[in-house]
This record gives sequence, structure tokens and C-alpha cells, in this order.
Amino acid sequence: MSLQAQNNQKILFIGDSITDVGRRVAERPYGNGFVKIFRDMLIAREPEKQIEIINKGIGGNTVWQLRDRWTDDMLFFKPDYLVMLIGINDLHQFLNGSMEKDETLQKHKDAYDEILARTVKELPDCKILLLEPFFMSRDTTSKSSRTLVLDLLPDYTAVTRQMSEKYNTGLIETQKLFQNILKYYETDTICSEPVHPNTTGHLAIAEAVYNALSAGE
Repeated sequence: MSLQAQNNQKILFIGDSITDVGRRVAERPYGNGFVKIFRDMLIAREPEKQIEIINKGIGGNTVWQLRDRWTDDMLFFKPDYLVMLIGINDLHQFLNGSMEKDETLQKHKDAYDEILARTVKELPDCKILLLEPFFMSRDTTSKSSRTLVLDLLPDYTAVTRQMSEKYNTGLIETQKLFQNILKYYETDTICSEPVHPNTTGHLAIAEAVYNALSAGE
């Protein structure tokens, strides 16, 4: 397989800390997560291609915070491909008491809809790939905080799917990806805590993104 993206095109990644991974500090400009691994894959597999990779993840962001910086950090660059992973911080706005459950979910959906509507209007040729939010835990029976997150998560993955269908985007079922790995390995294999992947977890995301943006040969 090879990327559909061609020479001199741009792929912009945007999201929260899972995309950021130090891209604004010591690990600039790509971070030290799946965006960098994706770029490394591209160099190793298709060295003849000169594709610009842009990382605009910011740790702690919700989708409405992406909305607030969408003009400067996304539309300005006019990417040919947009890869977006967002949602876990939105969910936590309810768990930490900042907002009510229904209010949080509706705000998440409205902001998500708004930024995608702007994108398809202003950059109609931009191909979009959405990644569902995820939480890497098997804990479905206790009354722990992890169970609370896993109980809420389907509402947020559903929003991502709805947006993907509405705007005809690519979609990666990231939660399903990690739950499949957890059938065979302990959680420490892919993360140190359920929100943030380790190198192996980031590799799994990068591989999924590469495959999703590739054309079969």
C-alpha cells in the first residue's frame, strides 16, 4: 500500500495531548507520538514522496477549544488531508463537575459539527479522517472511575460516527482497535494509564492512520 497523498501535499493532524506529545516543547515540531511515527513510516516506506506533516495538537483541548483556534491552526494551512482525534477531554468536563452530562455532550456535538461544516465549505477538496476517542481499560464491572469513563464513552464515539457519516469522512474505530489488543495483552503493553498511549499504543494508531490514508495496490 502507498499513501494517496502526493508530492507537495500537506497532512495536518489536530487534537489534544494524544496528538501533541511534546510537539510545542522538546519534541517539536512533530511530537513524540503517533504523528512522528506516521512521518517515520512515510520516510521509510515512500522516501520518494515529499509530503508536509503538520502537528497542531494541544494537550487538554476539547473540541470547542479546537473550534476557537480552527482558523489559525487548521484552515490557514489549507491541508490536503486532515486527521483529527478529539473527545476524551470533553467527556471529562462532566466527570470533573464542570458541566452537566447532557450539556457536555451537546456542546461536544455542536462544536464538532461546526468545525467540520466550516472545513468542507472553505476547503472542499480536503480529505478528512476522524479518529474516535478511546479509553484503554477492561474495567467494566466495578464502580471505579474507569468504569464511569467507559460507560460514557459510547456517547462520544457515536458523535464521531455521526459526524463521519454526515460529512462523508474516513473513520478509525480507535476504541475497538485498543480493546482488541487488550484481549491478548495487559494494559501496560499499550499505555501507562488509560488515556495516554505509550510507544506501542502510538504505533497502533499510526499504523491505522497510514492504512486509512493508503490506497490498495
